[in-house]
Amino acid sequence: RTVTERLQTIAFLNRDLEVVFVDERADKKQKITYQYKGGIIDFVKHLNASREALFNKVANYEASEADQTLDIALQWNTGYYEGIYGYANGISTVEGGMHVEGFKTALTSVLNKYARASGGLKEKDENLLGEDIREGLTAIVAVKLREPQFEGQTKEVLGTAAATRIVSAVVADKMKEYFNTSKRI
Repeated sequence: RTVTERLQTIAFLNRDLEVVFVDERADKKQKITYQYKGGIIDFVKHLNASREALFNKVANYEASEADQTLDIALQWNTGYYEGIYGYANGISTVEGGMHVEGFKTALTSVLNKYARASGGLKEKDENLLGEDIREGLTAIVAVKLREPQFEGQTKEVLGTAAATRIVSAVVADKMKEYFNTSKRI
């Protein structure tokens, strides 16, 4: 990724933060300013800009407790690609980790429970598979932890187990609330 893409990501992950990039090289003079009032909601909209969203609104859930905060934004589109992007303390966890696993597990569980309760899945039917549920999903799962534990030198995987708990609890609670008050599915 380029420097400007990284700066743009920093602005997305830190709502209202203004990031200014100034290139003063003689042949490349430019000034680029990034600032997103919607934070990761704007990030999901940016990632889905060339796709057809299934719902106009980007879902967003935030939570915090003693040593960690969570910010999740998600939106399904008509595509087949699953785009779940994890971040821990602003670091891209390209290979995922505990926060992304907590998100996937809770999302799959809630949607299967909803499908059974609404009659979409009968008692004899098998549960929906996680990869089928996540088809066409664009999501940002961003956590901030006091002492994150990464696996490997490149920090591509978050290994902090506590991140799973908060992400799972928030996604389960908020998605359950959403489906119970919505008649969209």
